[in-house]
Amino acid sequence: MSPSRGRVRSAPRSRTVASGAALPWAALATLVLLAMAILFGGASRTNALRIALIQLAALPALVMAIETFVKTGLWSQHRFSVALLCAALAIPLIQLIPLPPSVWTGLPGRDSAVLALELTGLTPGWSPLSLTPDQTWAAFLGVLPPAAMFLAVLTLDPVWRQRLIWIVLAGSVAGIVLAALQGATGGARALYPWNWTSSEVISGLFANRNHLATYCAATLPLAAVLAAAAFRQSQRRGQPQGRIPPAVWLGLLYVVLMVIALGAVRSRAGILLLPIAMALGLLAAWVSSGRGRPSPVLLALTAAGAAAVLALGIFAIVPIMAAFDTGGAPEGRFEDWPTVIQAAEAYLPVGSGLGSFDPVYRSFEPLQRLDGTYFNQAHNDYLEILLETGWLGMAALAGFLVWFAKRTWAAWTAPAGGTGDLARAGGTAVLVILLHSGADYPLRTLTISVLFALCCALLELGRTAPGSAARRMDTPHSLAKVDPSR
Repeated sequence: MSPSRGRVRSAPRSRTVASGAALPWAALATLVLLAMAILFGGASRTNALRIALIQLAALPALVMAIETFVKTGLWSQHRFSVALLCAALAIPLIQLIPLPPSVWTGLPGRDSAVLALELTGLTPGWSPLSLTPDQTWAAFLGVLPPAAMFLAVLTLDPVWRQRLIWIVLAGSVAGIVLAALQGATGGARALYPWNWTSSEVISGLFANRNHLATYCAATLPLAAVLAAAAFRQSQRRGQPQGRIPPAVWLGLLYVVLMVIALGAVRSRAGILLLPIAMALGLLAAWVSSGRGRPSPVLLALTAAGAAAVLALGIFAIVPIMAAFDTGGAPEGRFEDWPTVIQAAEAYLPVGSGLGSFDPVYRSFEPLQRLDGTYFNQAHNDYLEILLETGWLGMAALAGFLVWFAKRTWAAWTAPAGGTGDLARAGGTAVLVILLHSGADYPLRTLTISVLFALCCALLELGRTAPGSAARRMDTPHSLAKVDPSR
């Protein structure tokens, strides 16, 4: 190590023992949060009790993660990402600050509220920026679980990070098994965790089959990279030829299962995201194998994925194509987006408040679009952010995209091994979810938002360039210190 670099040294024995005692509690709290999010976070509405359970489960993980950040100075290594997280938490709180009548009555889009007060003979009082303060507060509470997951993953030992990923994959398998039972029983209501889900679709633990498909597609790269990394590590340890680690077999089976599941679910979004997730997942697995001649595991993953796609093409091509056949009818969400843009322009630059989409959209909805259904979300999270948060939210989104681009570049240029492997897989999962957010609202379910936060943390941890710095990122933060004298 050159003299200009910090020297990593083991912490004193007493500190190591104390950290070792604390680490399992932090890991346990994070595992509980992840399990609760997978089991109870699959819907974006009318599930207040289950959402509250996840939010309560997030508190211990959040408190312990913040404590570690403060005590170890870890926040200084991740100041950009932590600043973005603080912005996400601050925006709803800013929208809840009471404003004097002279201020809020002059905000764009408040004319109808002022007129309603005048017609009823009421004098305007202090009010927050948000038109729906209760929903804005709920939006703030909804950010706590993903925030806790992001910070907690940054503080955990690498072994625990991998265990979290295995739980993510196990949750996906459990959801697919439940979806298979839903299909096999003809949509038995007892097998649907959300009573408003149509029994004509299979959605597993989710209320929406599109979100199930997003979860499956986003987890494909994680399984592929874990399998490739396990094989590479077994070769370095000199295991006998022909002896394949269990993680490799599990990764192969997972890829096949998810490809078949995405075809069976018949989600258009899932089918469109599958080739992106597969291609980038296999590319990440190849990098994890050393970027050289394709390893047997990479070839096996490619063959397994190709075989599953071929099977879908033979046995399920007709129902899959039928999912894209709208019978000549226009796609509703595309026709409603101009109205969303019109509403967003009326409330710029401050927005209407998080959670206010439904009442705001209804006030702008054209009469010819009125029918027995209602547009509960914009089905485009970027447009909805513009409407509800204005330029402040868009600035935070732009900052996130800058962060994502920088961390993705660092991850794909990092060497095989260490945090780089999981960073590439996590970045691909983040990309899959971001792409789906352009035509839906997957991040408004806590299951996917917590998965998104976990993958963002993996991407953040892979930012360090090659060599000793990358290896240093694999050292638990609580068990290593940088000697400032070197």
